Amino acid sequence: MTVVGPFGLSVRDQALEADVQAGLAAVEEGLLEATKSDVPFITEAAQHLVRAGGKRFRPLLVMLAAQFGDPYAPGVVPSAVVVELTHLATLYHDDVMDEADVRRGVPSANARWGNSVAVLTGDFLFARASHILADLGPEAVRIQAEAFERLVTGQILETAGPRDGRDPIDHYMDVLGGKTGSLIAVAGRFGAMMSGADETVVDVLTQYGERLGVAFQLADDVLDIASDSHESGKTPGTDLREGIPTMPVLRLRERVERLGLAEDIALSELLASDLTDDARHAEALARLRVHPALEQARRDTVRYAEEARATLVPLQECDAKAALVELCDAVVHRAG
Repeated sequence: MTVVGPFGLSVRDQALEADVQAGLAAVEEGLLEATKSDVPFITEAAQHLVRAGGKRFRPLLVMLAAQFGDPYAPGVVPSAVVVELTHLATLYHDDVMDEADVRRGVPSANARWGNSVAVLTGDFLFARASHILADLGPEAVRIQAEAFERLVTGQILETAGPRDGRDPIDHYMDVLGGKTGSLIAVAGRFGAMMSGADETVVDVLTQYGERLGVAFQLADDVLDIASDSHESGKTPGTDLREGIPTMPVLRLRERVERLGLAEDIALSELLASDLTDDARHAEALARLRVHPALEQARRDTVRYAEEARATLVPLQECDAKAALVELCDAVVHRAG
């Protein structure tokens, strides 16, 4: 059993491993080429996060989905580059909104060059992704545009918060479906579609990507609380400091409503206070790390990963399907 890519997926078949490794290497070259500019400063800023590395989770999914058709089809690698460029662009924007200092173990673009440069660099990456996308045909453009609309809508929903009377957890799941699930669904869809796979396979891998994307983000929620910066590549508790309620916080609030325990109420009040204070932030993080709400969030991650696995049932048994199943396990493993 060998390991493919920074995400650490194990692949049992040597031919599949070779295909995936070659595909990911080509994507890496494509990312560097797409982020070059005649202006050296733009190249430096645009390649900042590319060179910092990352899991390349979305390109990996494109490569695995392409195994259900012709994995060497000309549109496979460019579509993976498009999805990863779009993802990278959102990271530049996210770090501005979150006022994050660290991303992928290096200073964030906004911390290094300021918010204006970070926002404009994200826009530059969107433009480059669109340029590549134009060569993949109008259907690919439409799919990407719809996903991008969902992504932005999810971000706006997160910022606006739930409507009066709406269950906060239901609202949050809509946010995750847009912010994360939509683009990972496109990764599965593009890989299958560009390889010429049957339409039923394209549909299955789109649904798989959507559910796996939600599980992936839920795992990130857990990691943001449970890990240190070395493990996650970014500052722990960033969402806590910014007052963004992720699943562990929402599960705590739900528990307060259901049980009304004094210790839960006290922690909830601490989380609602000004966590820009380092001492208060550290206390909140430490207390949430040992709270049952964090374990409930882990169970939520497992549930969505299992839903992703279940969508794969109609697919023929093959090494690529086994790898997709294992990808569900890998996502759960990230959450502990």
